[in-house]
Amino acid sequence: MHDIMFGADDDASTPLHDLGWNGSFALAFHARATHGDIPARVTAVHRNRVVVAGSFGERDASLAAHFHDAGAVDRPAAGDWVALRISEHDTPMVQMLLPRQSAFIRRAAGEKAVPQVVAANVDRVFIVTAVPDDVNERRLERYLALAWESGAMPVVVLTKTDLVDNVDEWSARIRIAAPGVDVIAVSALTDTGIAALDTHLVAGTTIALLGSSGVGKSTLLNHLAGRTLMRTGVVMDDGRGRHTTTHRELVRLPSGVLVIDTPGMRELQLWSAEVGLAQTFDDITSLSDSCRFADCAHAGEPGCAVAEAIASGTLDAERLASWRKLLREMERAEVQRDAVASAAQRGKVKSIHRLARSHHKRKYGE
Repeated sequence: MHDIMFGADDDASTPLHDLGWNGSFALAFHARATHGDIPARVTAVHRNRVVVAGSFGERDASLAAHFHDAGAVDRPAAGDWVALRISEHDTPMVQMLLPRQSAFIRRAAGEKAVPQVVAANVDRVFIVTAVPDDVNERRLERYLALAWESGAMPVVVLTKTDLVDNVDEWSARIRIAAPGVDVIAVSALTDTGIAALDTHLVAGTTIALLGSSGVGKSTLLNHLAGRTLMRTGVVMDDGRGRHTTTHRELVRLPSGVLVIDTPGMRELQLWSAEVGLAQTFDDITSLSDSCRFADCAHAGEPGCAVAEAIASGTLDAERLASWRKLLREMERAEVQRDAVASAAQRGKVKSIHRLARSHHKRKYGE
């Protein structure tokens, strides 16, 4: 077992509320769990097993058979709460997934159109980006759309600020792409800005650290913990770190804050983000309300408030182009979601038919 998650320095048993347990999870558990099951939280997911934490401490667990054929969204992810069955001689087994209160979901990397749950039951998403080389407003808008869609509150953390002199200019640039979102500039090397994170570091809440490889997520986590929880790569001559986190892990800081550290993402494609896009591009959405025509496409129509904002310089034309691009991507994802749902339904029907035929043969010997 790891000593980087709820281990070594902590009491062997961890009260559920210290893991983020609340009344909503309790109601769901008592309504659905089988007698003898106990609640536990998933702290890490591996190929054929998960690691769970609860009143018993932390243990490996297997998955009940029905999870093996389940879709990716219906399988446990880091941060999930589950009903666990522990027997005296067998490996603990996850019996049921409790309803999620939030979930950061993207389209999985690769050609196959399937969703991937990056983190579940998260209160805040720290989108970590490093100056100067990692800052990319268009990619940030993607992160924000999925973060808002997840049901969690996004926060942009600008790291490695000791590498630049004009930190305020970088922060201002980020705020244009992230209206209404808290942008916090920090340096784990000099401790600059770290105190500004305290507002979001509330005991019992769960934070997901998301961002590209080498932006300093694990370094930031180690700094907040006051000790090395996650390995960090060597820092190259240009100030960039090499990515070392290989899988998602839920860790508990001495402050009582729960953090899900994640590997860097090379791809970030939308899966479902209608609400998230509206929130991310709230400036465009608000301007649209003032357009002369309710169905204005902002493509040269008379009385277009969006076009007027671009002409006056109060709205960046690249931001409008990004909004359009993400809308098209979301529409394609919606078609893919429908196709995936249809395929899953066909699979269920075939499974039922196979079971029916098998039962018929057993009963009548045909």
